[in-house]
Amino acid sequence: MTNPLADKIKALIRTNGPISVTDFFSLCLADPQYGYYRVREPFGQAGDFTTAPEISQLFGEMIGIFLVHAWQEHGSPTQPIIAEIGPGRGTMMSDILRVVRRLAPELYQAAEVHLVETSERLRKVQAETLAGHEGKTYWHASFDSLPPGFLLLAANELFDAIPIRQFVRTAQGFRERMVGLDADGELAFAAGMAGIDPSLLPTAAQSVAEGTIFEVAPARDAVMAALCERLRANGGTAILIDYGHLATGYGDTLQAVRNHQYDPPLANPGRADLTSHVDFEQLALRAKAEGLQVNGLAHQGDFLVGLGLLDRAAALGRGKDAATQESIRDDVERLAGAGAGKMGELFKVLVVSSPEVTLSPFRKKAR
Repeated sequence: MTNPLADKIKALIRTNGPISVTDFFSLCLADPQYGYYRVREPFGQAGDFTTAPEISQLFGEMIGIFLVHAWQEHGSPTQPIIAEIGPGRGTMMSDILRVVRRLAPELYQAAEVHLVETSERLRKVQAETLAGHEGKTYWHASFDSLPPGFLLLAANELFDAIPIRQFVRTAQGFRERMVGLDADGELAFAAGMAGIDPSLLPTAAQSVAEGTIFEVAPARDAVMAALCERLRANGGTAILIDYGHLATGYGDTLQAVRNHQYDPPLANPGRADLTSHVDFEQLALRAKAEGLQVNGLAHQGDFLVGLGLLDRAAALGRGKDAATQESIRDDVERLAGAGAGKMGELFKVLVVSSPEVTLSPFRKKAR
C-alpha cells in the first residue's frame, strides 16, 4: 500500500538532503495534504489513541473543580475566560462546564469559553459536544487571538504533539539527528552536522555513551513563553497535563502510535500519531524565567486523588449496579493508578499562575 506522505518526504530528501527530526515530525502531523491531523480521526476506539477525558467524565470533572477553586482563590474576577488549547472532541470542556455550572453558577454565567483549534473537522465535533453552551463558545486558530481578560486555561496532551529536536552522541560529540534514506531508499535515521550548546546537556557529553539521544524542544519553550506572557499580562492560572518526565535527562522518547499500538516512528508517516515525552523541568524553568508562579508539578494520579477523585467516583457509583461500579473503579485505576507505564504516574500536571495564589492540592507556594 503506497504512502503518499512517505513518497513526498523521500522526494524532498533526494532533492535537498536529510531533514531534521523536527521537520519530519512537523510534516507527519501537519502536512497540508497528508498530515496526520488532516487525514486521520485520532481519538477513541476507532482511532489511534484514547485520551484521559475519553476514558471517564471524572477526569474533566476534576479539572472543572480545580478551575473553580483557582477562580475563587484569584478573588473571583469578573468576565473570566475559560479556554482550552487542542480540545479534541470537546469532551473535557463539556465535563468542565457541567461542573462549573453546578459548583459556581456565577462563574458559569460570567465566563466566555474559548477553544483553540486548527482543524475545521474537529471544530464541528466540538460544537456538537458543546451544543448545550451555545452563545458562550468561541473558536480560534491560534492562542494569540484570544481576547484579553482573566484566564483559566486547560491543556491536555498539547505539548507532546509539538515537534522536538534530537541530538545523538557520536565520536565527534553530539550531532543533530536527521532523517535520510538508507541504501534501499527507505527512511532511516542519520547523524547530521549541527552540534548543540554543551550547557543544555544534563551531564558532560564525554560521559555519555555513543548512540545516546538528547532531546530539546524550542517550539514547546516558545509556546510556554507565550502562555506565560498572557497570564502575566491579564492574570490567571493554567493547568497543563501531558506525559513526560519531571527532570531533564537523556533518552529517545520519539514514538508513533497507530490503532492503539506502538509503531516504528519512520514506518507510517501521516498514518500514525507522532509524539514525544514532555520535559516538565524545562517548562517549569521557562515559567519561572517569565516571572510566573509555579504552583506545583505532580504526577496525574496524585493530583487527581488530592482533588477528591475517589470521593467523586464513589458518589458517581452510589446506587448503581455492580457492573457500573466496577467500570468506574477501572476508570479510576486507569486515570490515577501508580506504577510503570500507568497514566497516573506517566502523566504529569504542571500548574502556573499570575499573580501568586495558593492552590490545592499543592500545599504551599512553590518558588
